[in-house]
Amino acid sequence: MSIKEKTSEEVLLEEAVSTQNEIVVYNDDVNTFDHVIETLIYACDHTAEQAEQCSLIVHYNGKCTVKTGDYDDLKPRCTMLLEAGLSAEIV
Repeated sequence: MSIKEKTSEEVLLEEAVSTQNEIVVYNDDVNTFDHVIETLIYACDHTAEQAEQCSLIVHYNGKCTVKTGDYDDLKPRCTMLLEAGLSAEIV
């Protein structure tokens, strides 16, 4: 005859609180694909391929998250996008 022991463990899970923000760029009828791509490369350190993909997503979906990070890093990048004439915000 065998004896089975039941054990119960109390596990504490620490939930990570997301402090990440996002820069979202919105579609407009003013800026060309080339201008958007060049601006994303300059302001967000995108590769040419990343910038092109984001510009297509913006065009077809109306918006795209182009950069994620801490607010202090995103603020000057968003300012560069706005100064270049793009519609963008930090969310």
